[in-house]
Amino acid sequence: MTLLHCAVLYTLYFAVNITEGSVRSDSSRSGIPLDVSDYIGFVATEGELFASTAEQGDLSVEIPPCPGWEMRDLVRHLGFIHVWAAENVSFPKDDWADVEDLPDLTEHWPELATSYPDDADLVSWYRKTLANLIQVLESAPADLECFTFLPAPTPLTMWSRRQASEIAIHRFDAQVARDIPSEFDPQFATDMLDELMCGFVPRLRTLEIDRPKVVDVHAHDTDEHWYATLGPDQTTVARHGGGADLTLTGTAAELYLLLWNRALDSSVTMTGDVAIMDLWHGNFRVRWS
Repeated sequence: MTLLHCAVLYTLYFAVNITEGSVRSDSSRSGIPLDVSDYIGFVATEGELFASTAEQGDLSVEIPPCPGWEMRDLVRHLGFIHVWAAENVSFPKDDWADVEDLPDLTEHWPELATSYPDDADLVSWYRKTLANLIQVLESAPADLECFTFLPAPTPLTMWSRRQASEIAIHRFDAQVARDIPSEFDPQFATDMLDELMCGFVPRLRTLEIDRPKVVDVHAHDTDEHWYATLGPDQTTVARHGGGADLTLTGTAAELYLLLWNRALDSSVTMTGDVAIMDLWHGNFRVRWS
């Protein structure tokens, strides 16, 4: 399996088995005021930060949070995902654009999707895919109708939000590879954590536990809570709850990186049954194939 195929599977993995069609509900959101214009703003700023990080050295540098990947793979992956997202927003269908490789998107984006450029032009190409994505999101109508796979008030909100979060986590990955300190805007980190907890986590799965376990995820910098109930047959997430088997307390960014399996040695405070984190890391994780 090629790295490109792994990249596609990484992005699409989470949508499989979430829904048979569009997801429009927004019951998960509470106290998180970001809107489409905010997300597009983060797409722009995080995207440029990613690009400037990528071009600060050899594209062969390894990406520690993404085993087996080099910087060029990360740049290719993110550029491909931008073109793919633009395809879904600009040319809506009842299902997502089912593609396996960048040239599959050539029909509508010939200048971006014919092939990946050589290293010398790769980051410049990435910036073009970013600019194209921003233009597509900014020009899309507020009442856009298209396929979605995560909870959001509108399809345009979902795609803008997903792209902003996708860029931000890979900007972090790139900065780790370049040994550059990373920071996240607290409100944006809270929103990314909400997408993770309320969009990606509550999917049907089998867990080898004898009874449900409740994890209270508390972002103390924005005072937001998520209560994940990990059950033998199903995992659910609520924004309000009571007692928990394990309470995780930290900034939204620290919690996001820990729960996205990016910072296993984080400073998040764990109170209660810490063995639950082994269950989490073994089941709720980014999968590359």
